[in-house]
Order: sequence, then C-alpha cells, then structure tokens
Amino acid sequence: MKDLSQKHIVLGLSGGIACYKAAELCRLLIKSGASVQVVMTEAATQFITPVTMQALSGREVFVSQWDDRQSNNMAHINLSRQASAILVAPASADFMAKLIHGRADDLLSLMCLARPLESTPLILAPAMNKEMWSHPATQRNVNQLRQDGAVVLGVAQGEQACGETGDGRMLEPMEIFEELCDFFVPKRLSGRRVLINAGPTFEPIDPVRGLTNLSSGKMGFALAIAAKASGATVTLISGPVHLGTPQGVRRINVQTAKEMHDQVMQEVDQADVFIATAAVADWRVKSYSDAKIKKSPARQAPELEFEENPDILSAVAHSDRARKHQLFCVGFSAESHDLLKHASEKRVRKGVPLMVGNVGPLTFGRDDNELLLIDDQAVKTLERSSKEKLAHLLIADLADRLNGFLKE
Repeated sequence: MKDLSQKHIVLGLSGGIACYKAAELCRLLIKSGASVQVVMTEAATQFITPVTMQALSGREVFVSQWDDRQSNNMAHINLSRQASAILVAPASADFMAKLIHGRADDLLSLMCLARPLESTPLILAPAMNKEMWSHPATQRNVNQLRQDGAVVLGVAQGEQACGETGDGRMLEPMEIFEELCDFFVPKRLSGRRVLINAGPTFEPIDPVRGLTNLSSGKMGFALAIAAKASGATVTLISGPVHLGTPQGVRRINVQTAKEMHDQVMQEVDQADVFIATAAVADWRVKSYSDAKIKKSPARQAPELEFEENPDILSAVAHSDRARKHQLFCVGFSAESHDLLKHASEKRVRKGVPLMVGNVGPLTFGRDDNELLLIDDQAVKTLERSSKEKLAHLLIADLADRLNGFLKE
C-alpha cells in the first residue's frame, strides 16, 4: 500500500450511481494513512448516505453550505484551506459544467471555487453515461477544466448502470487511488521516454514444454509504475507473467528472448532510458519439435542442442544513440553468489553506465528486494524493502544521473 500519511484529502461526491465506489476509495485512502474529509452534494446523498461515509472516514460529513458546525459558518473556506488536494469522485457531467462557469450553488462547488489555486489542487474522476461523456459539450468542459488547472482523470469502458456499454464509467477505486498517489510524486522524468523489459522469457522445446526461470516481473512492473508516476512516458515489454498492466503504461507482451530482442530494438530509438530488468534466457533449443517429445522405451533422455540467444542489453548499450549519450542504459544482474564481483564484471562487459545487482534466489517471486547500484565510480546499497519503494528510489537516482548524461 502506498503511503499518504502526510496528506489530507477532501473527498467530494457529486450525484451519480458511481457514488458506491467512493466507499471503497475512502477506505483505500484511510488505509494509506491519509486523513479524509468527505463533502457531498444533496444529489450524492440519494445514492450513498453520509452515515456510510462518516463511518469510513471517521469524520463528520459536510453536505450543506449553511452547515453551522464551523465557528465562522464558512466551511467552503476552512475545508479547502486544510486540503492537500480536493478529489471529486464521482464528478458528474452537471458538476463539471458548473465548475467551468464558476457556479457555486452548493457546498462542494463553492469549495472548489474558493480553493487557493496555487496550493490546493483539484482532481476530478468523471462518471456518466457514454452519450453524456462523448457529447461535445462535455468534451469542451473537460478541455476547459484542464486549461483552468484541474486534473481530469480518464474514464473506463464497460457496462453502465443504464444497461448500455461504452466509455464514461468512473475508474475503479484502486485506479483512482493510484492516480492520486502518482499526482504527489515529483515529475522528475517529465518529457522523458522510458523503455523497460521485465519478467522471464520462455524458450519452447516442443508444444508442451519449454525452458524458463523463476522471475515474476514484479521489479520491472514496479519500475514502470514509478517511472510513470515521475512523469515519464513508459513502454513495458513483458515476458509471460501474471501481473496486470499498470495504469497509463503501454505494454507489449512477448514470449521468447528473440521476440523480446526484436521488440526492444523496434522501440529503443524512441527511448531516452532503457532499463533491462528481464531475466532473459541465454540459450534456446536449436531444433524445436512440432510434436511432443515422447519418452523412449529405453527411458533415455532426449538430447537437446542449444544455440545462444541475442544479447539484448549489449545490443542496446552499443547502439549509436547510447554511444552518443542520447540513451541511458541500466542493466540488472541477478546472481546466486559473489554479487558485487559478477555484477561489476557484467557492467563492464555489457558497456552500461549503471548495473543494478541482486541475488536471484532471494528476490524471484517475492515482493521485496535488496539492490546494489554499481557505476564506474562507486557502489551504493539500497537496503531490503518493498519492490515498490525500491523502484521509486531507483527512479529518483536515475533522474539525477540523467541530468549529467543525456545530450539532446
């Protein structure tokens, strides 16, 4: 779970059936350590009760601009001044239309209008019928809200309460939560394009068997999430893993080392950074069998002949763009012993400015890791922690290195 322990979130609910998702969203915010103040419109109370939101947030809910619980009777001022951000989820078509015209006829719209623009960001999670979402008036309003400084999240596609199917569904609570967490991450990679490969590769022997390894892809996916949160445009090339695609990340699925090599080489010319976290098979069988290899009557093991797979990291590191300092390459070295020695030798052999070492048996499939960052001058240890936290630390370190490396 990401940490929002220093954040105070005003969670606004406007009228819409998606209000039911606000309950789970509130829970996620509270579990992350944030304090949450819920403000609802009268219309929202028709879909979910203030009692529910009070129980989940641990705070009294505000609905009316005439609420006299504030000593100065100015809830619209007081609540906005305390907020790290105002998050309206759901934001109905009507509510967004009111905002662009500066209309303020209820507490929530009044608070949004009265918030200090420079210190209290406004984040909107739209929710409406597909025809309402695609209507030119709504799209004009969304564009104007973004020009006015609001952050308008995307919408999901799928079945809607009315029975129709299309765009306009509010994002799921976890997706909104992750978008909010990303919002607070400094955008140190803004404008950068990051290419990451992740997970294992699978080298088929016959239609039912193959060679692979224990890599889960979790470190590479965590880096994709952290890079995206830092403002980068991220492409993730993944081997066969059981992980969902991170929000806002472009994903390309591959199976073999050769397929991964070909995809990386197609994408790398558009990248500023290449992070090679994938556990790529060094070898593949030379002759693939179209039929399952059956056990012989003599129980003799089949003889398999191998050939070397292409070296993805080395190919990228020795490309023209890498040599001209237009592409920064980061390698990963998963070792079973003598980590510093083998990872250092691999960095020199591959020709990359930064090698990240870890002990494979102590990280494959796990949610935590410990990393060694090795360059030509020093070795830095990132102590064992969650892969999510390590990913953010590594991306921050990478952002510092880019400033003195990349040449436009």
